[in-house]
Amino acid sequence: MPFVALREEGLYYHVMYYVYILKSEIANEYYYGSTANLQARLKAHNAGQNTSTKKYKPWGIVWYGAFNHRSAAEAFEKYLKTASGKAFLRKRLV
Repeated sequence: MPFVALREEGLYYHVMYYVYILKSEIANEYYYGSTANLQARLKAHNAGQNTSTKKYKPWGIVWYGAFNHRSAAEAFEKYLKTASGKAFLRKRLV
């Protein structure tokens, strides 16, 4: 598990990885992604810094899940982009 040290405090905290689903506020479009910093990533999408999402901004988060490992988050994101994952998403998540 990845841990990050806070030098001043001598403390450690666990880094979580997030899979998220965004929905455009102007169109019926969804976007799936993963990140370690969900708030910063949403700001980047809404600032037009992602070529895949800037056409349909602004975006809102409709679902997110937290994972202990980056590889698990990336695997779930990849699954959501499959036909089976999209069916699961429509039935269970959004």
